[in-house]
Amino acid sequence: MNMNNVKPKVTRNRLANAKSPYLLQHAQNPVDWFPWEDEAFEIAQNENRPVFLSIGYSTCHWCHVMARESFEDREVAKLLNEFFVCIKVDREERPDIDHIYMTVCQLMTGRAGWPLTIIMTPDKQPFFAATYIPKTARFGSIGMMELIPKIKSLWMTQQNQIVNVAQQTINALRKTTVDLPDDDLDRVVLKNAYRALLDSFDEKHGGFGSAPKFPTAHNLLFLLRYWKRNKEEKALAMVEKTLRAMRQGGIYDHVGFGFHRYSTDERWLLPHFEKMLYDQALLSLAYIEAYQATGNQEFGDTAAEIFTYVLRDMTSAEAGFYAAEDADSEGEEGKFYFWTEQEINEILGKDASIFIKLFNINQNGNFVDQAASKKNRNILYLEKTRSSIARDFDISPDEVKSLIEKFRRRLFDARKARVSPHKDDKILTDWNGLMIAALAKGSQALHEPAYAEAAQKATDFILKSLRTRDGHLFHRYRDTEAAIPANLDDYTFFIWGLIELYEATFNINNLETALELNNTMLKHFWDENRGGFYFTPDTGEPLLVRPKQSFDSAMPSGNSVALLNLLRLGRITANHDYAEKAAQMIRAFARRIKQSPLAHTQFLASFDFALGPHSEVVVVGNSHAPDTQKMLGMLGRYFVPNAVILLRPTEEQSPRITRLAPYVEKQKTIDDMATAYVCVNHTCTAPTTDVHTMLGLLNRRLSEEE
Repeated sequence: MNMNNVKPKVTRNRLANAKSPYLLQHAQNPVDWFPWEDEAFEIAQNENRPVFLSIGYSTCHWCHVMARESFEDREVAKLLNEFFVCIKVDREERPDIDHIYMTVCQLMTGRAGWPLTIIMTPDKQPFFAATYIPKTARFGSIGMMELIPKIKSLWMTQQNQIVNVAQQTINALRKTTVDLPDDDLDRVVLKNAYRALLDSFDEKHGGFGSAPKFPTAHNLLFLLRYWKRNKEEKALAMVEKTLRAMRQGGIYDHVGFGFHRYSTDERWLLPHFEKMLYDQALLSLAYIEAYQATGNQEFGDTAAEIFTYVLRDMTSAEAGFYAAEDADSEGEEGKFYFWTEQEINEILGKDASIFIKLFNINQNGNFVDQAASKKNRNILYLEKTRSSIARDFDISPDEVKSLIEKFRRRLFDARKARVSPHKDDKILTDWNGLMIAALAKGSQALHEPAYAEAAQKATDFILKSLRTRDGHLFHRYRDTEAAIPANLDDYTFFIWGLIELYEATFNINNLETALELNNTMLKHFWDENRGGFYFTPDTGEPLLVRPKQSFDSAMPSGNSVALLNLLRLGRITANHDYAEKAAQMIRAFARRIKQSPLAHTQFLASFDFALGPHSEVVVVGNSHAPDTQKMLGMLGRYFVPNAVILLRPTEEQSPRITRLAPYVEKQKTIDDMATAYVCVNHTCTAPTTDVHTMLGLLNRRLSEEE
């Protein structure tokens, strides 16, 4: 037998049976990983061994780096296995665990990020925290080979002191979850948040702060509302500058569409290449609202392109939306997205010179990262808007659009031959809720029924596959399995999507489901003592603390979105209990928000709705008739963020909407024509059958009330 032909046996650890793509990436590590489960902690308790907790996600570049350097290394694995009980957690599957231990890391080190490394006692109390750790010490940072023996020595000789440190950390952690209710907020806090954004705004490149730059769409959603309320043109200008700069920059995939995670430089040119579903959803919402506010077609086109990417590449056969795409392919970050000048010439031929000029292709490469290990690499970006390019070439903006699209298709076809980045194909209820909301709003603003159809299919899938018989939601679906009890974000983001989808389709099932889930959320997540919602349900796994988050990070907080949902559902149904709950939420978080308004821009966007003026527009008519469709369609074209829209269909003998919103029962058509009833701050105008009169009444009354 030729032993040279015998392949080494592949060993698989306890992660082999997981559904998480991230855990499965580590199933062949020599590290004896456990998933987060009772057995792991029981072993740690029985054998008096500390726990090594590693948290990351499948499309995280530095998680891959640490895995290659340490978790795939037998020398490091031997040390970890001998001394620790090792647990691996997908932060996207268990955001509750990630939130707690990321807060610990921030308390202990002042830093945050993934991979997250926590070392803790067998009863889950942390005493060491870090993010990425190299195999061996470098540049003043300790390595795994030095850290593990040091922790072992301290555990063996100073375990009492370690326990004391852990207890102090837990005490500090618990303080972060305590809210001291305050008086109501007022408009001053909106002005303070606006000033903070103004102070941090990059006048030259758009966005806020310096490198690295994150899109942070909820800042833009807040600014649009601040502009609308205060007629502050600078607020709108900041939004427009930022959206144009991001769309032109390398953070945008000009070939396949969609946004990368963030820009490593201040100009939005050099991206970190992973693509997250929630970024696509939130940014498309920002572009749609900016399109509604300004009429700038480039904003609407950008939202449509994002939807093209999501529906083409991120939609499952079941109609749910996948979580993310990796930054890496073939072991290299960004390789899928780079171009050389030679490649451009070969693909585009005689058209290459125009494309090279437009997209700033350089023979020596225009992309420089920290490693700078590759030469001649280019990332595509534009330095001018479509209108500016049109003036330079003396053609129309539509001709510029067609020209770029012709080039894009040829590059897209060529790129198909490359090895694609890994796709994290789990389906998360919360991120799907955001995408449903974006598609539904896009359907209204862009008059594209296909977007609402995709949103409805995703909704139906979640209700079929991720909802229990007693009405509760699951958090994650993958490979035919729904699992992990839903958290606050799952409920609030999905309810948001259902409300938007109702206003896009007026399918009463969506509104009824939103109300059912909202009541389930109130029952199991509401803090009866201080107000606001916990992140985990009262039936959830006991953890070190039960977090209650108000601040917005990469995504809006569940409480920020819950506030707006309560206000909108309260307006739609005239349910004053929802309005009271919203008022309690505002008081519960007022102190936090006054201290850090910039960390609560989505909450403040919701608070803007609470301040009013509010409007309800009820359209009465045959839901299939052209005049009804025209009236509803016009309402979706404009930026009226504090309005709710209802349809009372006349083709139904006893419309279900009248049971949810009894006040619409007496509203009738005039001469069997579609008729609009416009109410602002509880005062209604005379009904009208004229679309333009309806819009005039709405805008005039809102302006008067402001």
